[in-house]
Amino acid sequence: MPTPTPDPAVTEIKIKRATKPKEPRRRRGVTALQRRQLRVPRTGLHEQAATRLRGLIVRGDLAPGEPLFESEISQALGISRTPLREAFKQLAAEGLVELRLNRSAIVAPFRREELLELFEAVSGIERCAAELAATRMVARDVERLETLQEKIEYHHDRGELCDYFEINQQIHATIVGFARNTVLKSTHDALLPRAERARFFALSVQGRWDESVREHDDILCALAAREGERAGRLLAHHVLRTGEIVAATLNDMADIDKATAAGRVKRKVRP
Repeated sequence: MPTPTPDPAVTEIKIKRATKPKEPRRRRGVTALQRRQLRVPRTGLHEQAATRLRGLIVRGDLAPGEPLFESEISQALGISRTPLREAFKQLAAEGLVELRLNRSAIVAPFRREELLELFEAVSGIERCAAELAATRMVARDVERLETLQEKIEYHHDRGELCDYFEINQQIHATIVGFARNTVLKSTHDALLPRAERARFFALSVQGRWDESVREHDDILCALAAREGERAGRLLAHHVLRTGEIVAATLNDMADIDKATAAGRVKRKVRP
């Protein structure tokens, strides 16, 4: 029986398969993990929205307890409701917004006991940071704080509260940074948004702004002199004082509201 003539095309395919080097088997799990790690993070719309809303809440443009209507805010920011809801979740984690089931989110109200606890925690962190910073700062660090102090005095003298507040926040964050302790800094950063709002509120109280400038100067002098214990004590007092002023102001406002409500009731029942 004659031997069949092999098909040249089939023969060529077999030769290519035999001579082609084998590729190493890839581990799909590792490859997927590497791809995720190599992705470049991008700032999303929800983060931009959260930044914008955070500034409005901290400065009181969105008042404590004020409803946050999704339709109005999404239109004002020029974004859809999906990234806006993500922004609300982020701000809720920071303690600036309260999410309510089947109802509009609201700006988190000021609550006296929560504020006192917050400033107890922040004062402890900043006291520890000041004590460490006094021993770990170098000459250029002291110069940096002196420059910031000059700026807050300049804005204070000109009555520029918002500009003063920005520098004030930089000073607190800078002192914590000069402690050179990443755990301390990350803990402070987590509490900062809630503390910022109360600090801005406190500066609007009569007399506190002047007092705050003097306290900052005393803290700087202690740090420059490398007096860690004194610097920590002064900074802790400065932070606690802010919390006490906000709490006292809230009490006064509550008393006024109660008196006003009582007056309305009396007028209603008067024959």
